[in-house]
Amino acid sequence: MTQMEFHTPVRNARAGYKVDVSRGQRIGRVSSEWFNRPADERYLSLTDLHNSVKWRTERIKTRLVESELIRVDASRDDRERLWLMLPDAHAPVAPTHWSFGQLASLVGAPATYLRQLPAPLAAINLQHGLLSHRELVKTLEAKDGRSELRAVTGPDYN
Repeated sequence: MTQMEFHTPVRNARAGYKVDVSRGQRIGRVSSEWFNRPADERYLSLTDLHNSVKWRTERIKTRLVESELIRVDASRDDRERLWLMLPDAHAPVAPTHWSFGQLASLVGAPATYLRQLPAPLAAINLQHGLLSHRELVKTLEAKDGRSELRAVTGPDYN
């Protein structure tokens, strides 16, 4: 029979929980991943993270759109960028890495393959898939400096 040990954390009412640094292990990869993030994704405290999420939440918009009404476009001058025009949108939105993968999955195309193609060719393939998909999708758009498509899900996703 395995014995389990339970350790009660030492709590100082004014300082919060005390961390015993002699336990556990040091993983340098964690701090290197933090340093490699864009400046707007590095948080020095939970308060900073909370304020950032709150600020971002105020700039988020969701909408239900018919997939065949989404227009995918790319510039011949910039072979790395594509964007989408959503119905009733005033400006194009740039998909994030995550939303591009969701969009590719929605139309049944391998995202890894599409990411290797020049943007105009990937746009043609996505557009073809969206035209034949013909379903409602929910989009999550953020506007913080530029319009960004953060997620593409089914219509019932909350």
